[in-house]
Amino acid sequence: MDTLSKLFGSEAKVKIMRLFLFNPDQPYSPNEIAQRARVSVAVVRHETTTLRRMGMIKGKRFSHNVPVKKGKVTTIKKKTEGGWVLNSAFPYLLAIQNLLINTSLFRHDDLIRKLNAVGKMKLVIVSGVFTRDAESRVDLLVVGDSVRFAALENVVRTIESEIGKELKYAAFETADFEYRLGMYDKLIRDILDFPHKKILSRLNVPFN
Repeated sequence: MDTLSKLFGSEAKVKIMRLFLFNPDQPYSPNEIAQRARVSVAVVRHETTTLRRMGMIKGKRFSHNVPVKKGKVTTIKKKTEGGWVLNSAFPYLLAIQNLLINTSLFRHDDLIRKLNAVGKMKLVIVSGVFTRDAESRVDLLVVGDSVRFAALENVVRTIESEIGKELKYAAFETADFEYRLGMYDKLIRDILDFPHKKILSRLNVPFN
């Protein structure tokens, strides 16, 4: 991310650009962009102004459902607001897509370092968005000891903010994973039987 940040001016710009590239038909309000990219609304307004002037995104009004809480009751109401959407006619779209999406999204050592902070990792497998396989059942499989699952969820949300896309992931304690593996669990087989890459392997797991 450091090199891309220097190339495009900021890490926030890279995260916001990836968000639009991964979700080309989805409009986002400034608040939604801030939440997804984990940056402030002020930063979003600055970066989207730059991207609009470049011609990469364009304004769009759209409606979406929002929860409205009144006392102890939460209702869903439709809200119309202004936001931004990717401009499919932007002449440099393919070049930027090749640079920000079709190259490595995340350094494997950085990914392992983040995951090691929430448990003793024994196996980390990437697929899906990380291997450009849209048919994969999950993007990330994590197996470890003493895994703090709430902390793992936060790490995954951080990774999502950096790559611009929601991740499908599965996480198991080592004993649970080995039991499921021995029982030929469908989810585990769906991951191991199809294209994937082990970026950390401290377990005796069959299949490549």
